[in-house]
Amino acid sequence: MISPVRPSVRPANPCFSSGPCAKRPGWSLDALSGALLGRSHRATDTRASLAEVIDRSRALLGLPAGWRLGIVPGSDTGAVEMVLWSLLGTRPVDVLSFESFSATWAHDIVAQLQLADARVLEAEYGALPDLASIDWSHDVVFAWNGTTSGACFAGADSIPAVHDGLAICDATSAAFAMALPWDRLDVVTWSWQKVLGGEAAHGMLALSPRAVARLEATPALRPLPKLFRLTAKGRLIEGIFKGDTINTPSMLCVEDALDGLRWAERIGGLDALIARSRANLAAVADWESRSDWASFLAPDPSTRSSTSICLRLTADWFLTLPAATQAKAHAHLVSLLQSEGAALDVGSYRDAPAGLRIWGGATVETSDIEAALPWFDWAAASTRAAFA
Repeated sequence: MISPVRPSVRPANPCFSSGPCAKRPGWSLDALSGALLGRSHRATDTRASLAEVIDRSRALLGLPAGWRLGIVPGSDTGAVEMVLWSLLGTRPVDVLSFESFSATWAHDIVAQLQLADARVLEAEYGALPDLASIDWSHDVVFAWNGTTSGACFAGADSIPAVHDGLAICDATSAAFAMALPWDRLDVVTWSWQKVLGGEAAHGMLALSPRAVARLEATPALRPLPKLFRLTAKGRLIEGIFKGDTINTPSMLCVEDALDGLRWAERIGGLDALIARSRANLAAVADWESRSDWASFLAPDPSTRSSTSICLRLTADWFLTLPAATQAKAHAHLVSLLQSEGAALDVGSYRDAPAGLRIWGGATVETSDIEAALPWFDWAAASTRAAFA
């Protein structure tokens, strides 16, 4: 164990929360000075700002022609729930459950929608379910990246190019940081608060032509609240995908979303965003290879997330502590990092194994992660001295 000597250099920005995430480098409140505050969201210029978010997001991500993209209420959770309640029920469903949010989708499908033909494919934190066992003639609901587990899809190969069901993908901690195979997906959701560091409460919903056809061909199988309705009289409500939001959006958040999108364009677009995130993971991987107290929660490098970088505490001194003492030691370690201003909000998710969760999305500077890593060692050594 490294000697508990307090490092002399702190990160310039110690914000490593996995949501809301760090603002883009150089961000200040001045970036929001153009926000159309106090205006109706149905006015011509405010509606144009909403449409601009859609258009810039579409271009940056490279959405295929024919896909609809809209702004919806309730962040990524709202977008996913809209899809589950509006689209599921006409054929069997496979849902992947391998961390907390994907487990929520599984619970809602089984316990709330009570779909009789639902099959839950489970895996422990850090792993993916057996992807070969997925029946792609079913609708398939999955997270591309496990925000609370650090495990993600390795690529498109596990999704057949032709599939009878709909591939419904929660991509909130993957969009703008990982290459998504749009030609193999049918529904994709995300929020503004992740990779581009936008403010929360708004979700994005992308629908393929196949998904739209399902919505228009199948009458609603259950009553839907207004916030979930995507069709009217059997037709898609096209206004949702042109800037006519279902409920009143925050124009301050809209301006912030536009700021993040413009920043992404300035630095080189999607390729640059992906490269920044991968560099963050590489910095942690280099450190982890030498660590004697922490290991990646996702052991397989091919399925290891570059955004939600999750570590578990594996030192013998920690693992031999009683469970209650482990919880106190873990809290002590995280508290030390926060009190020193070295790394904020890096404790593992409450349902995950004890460890650290470091956001490595594109708005995080690799230099800040590199500055934080010695503090992790110091905090671990200090915690060992206090508890072991």
